Amino acid sequence: MKLNDVHQGIVGHKKLMRVGRGPGSGKGKTAGRGGKGQTARAGYKALSIFQGGATPLVRRIPKRGFTNSFALQVAAVNVGDLERVFQSGDEVCPEQVDAKHLVRHRFDLLKVLGNGELTKKLKVSAHRFSQSAREKIEKAGGEVVVLAGRTPVVEKQKRSKESAGK
Repeated sequence: MKLNDVHQGIVGHKKLMRVGRGPGSGKGKTAGRGGKGQTARAGYKALSIFQGGATPLVRRIPKRGFTNSFALQVAAVNVGDLERVFQSGDEVCPEQVDAKHLVRHRFDLLKVLGNGELTKKLKVSAHRFSQSAREKIEKAGGEVVVLAGRTPVVEKQKRSKESAGK
């Protein structure tokens, strides 16, 4: 590319298409509005769900479920991925996992799962661990560090039952 090619084809003030100016203009007669009727008139507005007077599909289908806007995004990483990406003796934390692109989306909590094998000694810091992941990390001589974060409801229920029994 040369300096004189930079602005090639860029027009500062493009002329507007003048509709309704005869058949030679390409937008004559109906001026791009089609045939007759309500849609050809000025001021026509219809809902995007409008289906010609029939009950729209979005109103016919039952509403189901619920989306919790306060739910935390939990990202899952397998010990096999940690084996592949990290060196022996490394410290694994959510920031490191994000930096190495093991998780491709935004997350609030990190959970380590036990899929794969682990032979390297790693110090793994995460919010949650599966039982098999915890066992594999400790078996390889590594260390498991549970970070503070919101705990699952099941664990809260267990703790409340234990405290009620005391």
